[in-house]
Amino acid sequence: MELFDLYDRERNKTGGTMERGTPIPEGCYRMVVHVCIFNSDGKMLIQRRQPFKRSWSGMWDLTVGGSSVSGDTSLSAAIRETSEEIGVTLAPDELKRVLTIQTSGIFDDIYIVQKDLDETALTLQYEEVEQVKWASAEEIKSMIDEGIFIPYHESLIALLFFMKDHDGARTAQD
Repeated sequence: MELFDLYDRERNKTGGTMERGTPIPEGCYRMVVHVCIFNSDGKMLIQRRQPFKRSWSGMWDLTVGGSSVSGDTSLSAAIRETSEEIGVTLAPDELKRVLTIQTSGIFDDIYIVQKDLDETALTLQYEEVEQVKWASAEEIKSMIDEGIFIPYHESLIALLFFMKDHDGARTAQD
């Protein structure tokens, strides 16, 4: 049984938890994380979800994504999910949280990592990840248009690629 901590609108823990698969209680939120790993060529490592996954089966996605389980911080969840899904151990100072997207009942923290990895040497979690590869922003946007990548707004993809090289969302010199 997997438990998630519940948060209020201001991101304070409520002291409550919920089980995976149950509806998020009204007025509460749970936390999910995404990690985007970029190489020195400016490409993002993307993953193809297993065809038997319940949601977005067989589709391409950002490098890593998953739920924060009870007791996790956002950062510890990002580190744990990266290790579980692709077998890469990250140090806390390698991750830069660049964005939090608040949707109905969810806080989604997105982290960026700069790291050159050999995708053929990664240990992929069978239950989650079928395949990984490096892709440019243009390739990802094309995959979204083809309907083979999770349908994120293309502006989000552009922002993530921008944020990998900038300390903030300004276009002026950082």
